[in-house]
Amino acid sequence: MLRKYVGILEVLIIMGALAAACAAPPTPEVVEVKVTKIVIEEVEVVQEIEVEVTRIVKVIVTQDPAEAPVYATEIAVQEIPLAGPIAERDAEISGMTWYGENLILMPQYPNFFVESGDGFVFSIAKEQINAVLSGESYEPIEPVQIPFTAPDVQDIIPGFEGFESIVFDSDTVYMTIEAETDDGMFAYLVAGAITPDLSGITMDTIVMLQIAAQSGVGNMSDEVILLAGGNLLTMYEANGADVNEAPVAHTFGMDMSEAGTLPLTNIEYRITDATELDDNNRFWMINYFFPGDEDLLPETDPIAEEYGKGPTHMASAGVERLVEFEYSDDGITITSTLPIQLQLMADGSLRNWEGLVRLDESGFLIATDKWPQTILGFVPLPEEE
Repeated sequence: MLRKYVGILEVLIIMGALAAACAAPPTPEVVEVKVTKIVIEEVEVVQEIEVEVTRIVKVIVTQDPAEAPVYATEIAVQEIPLAGPIAERDAEISGMTWYGENLILMPQYPNFFVESGDGFVFSIAKEQINAVLSGESYEPIEPVQIPFTAPDVQDIIPGFEGFESIVFDSDTVYMTIEAETDDGMFAYLVAGAITPDLSGITMDTIVMLQIAAQSGVGNMSDEVILLAGGNLLTMYEANGADVNEAPVAHTFGMDMSEAGTLPLTNIEYRITDATELDDNNRFWMINYFFPGDEDLLPETDPIAEEYGKGPTHMASAGVERLVEFEYSDDGITITSTLPIQLQLMADGSLRNWEGLVRLDESGFLIATDKWPQTILGFVPLPEEE
């Protein structure tokens, strides 16, 4: 009987345990905890794996030639340090030429740094330039000041805007002057003389020939002058196909008589100065474009299309280059010689080149006006391929 009750008791205990196990869990206590700092610990796990190298594969990655950029060659300008008034930004060099072994630099306004008088033109001996370029000298060059006289020129010419180009025939000097009036832009051809010892230049302002502009674009006139075929030639600054459909060079006798015109090949942007002719009647001109001159912006640039652009020109809307031309009795044309693209400045500034001469057989000397500052530079001839 006792064993029976014990069995019943065991059954009841088991059933109670099962009931307790099936009952709902107690409601947990909710405690608000404010987290003030989270700490993350990085653990580096290193596992050594043995690898058996059975083959080495050499992979060569090449770029599709069709996608690789092709750049034209550019030439860096080597600057020649200057001192004295010519180094000032207001010197505004507008033309250069040789008088014997002396480089003549003409400011647009020769009186830019004097309070009275007509001012000065500047001269640098070729040997000084060569000394700097060869590394024999590192001193800035201070040019000789040549007293300049052009009696009453600013009163005689309405709208006088300064001197633009210069060339010598022995001791006779010829210049062009720019002027702007209500009737438009004009250039004036004027002659004078230099004393062989560089003690003075005097212009004859009694006889001056007026040259009309070839387009309606403002601030443009005949800015290039050179000797060719026994005559003087002056050329207009803007000769793009859409600006000046049929450009011409004006020709004059050495006695300042008018001789007519000569056809000039279209060239986009501006031309601002020229070298002398070589033995093959070839010469170089500065070809420059500042993006702000929207009137001169062409639909296409034939020279860039034919020869391509250098890397700095690819990254800029500006153009700084030298282009070779050839003179004949039939006209002035662009040769097939590769144009010289000048390497543009790293900061994106463009240099308004206004003066150009050859330096023997080594290259060119080139000068800016005031933009971005006065710069006299050397451009070596490209290496022949």
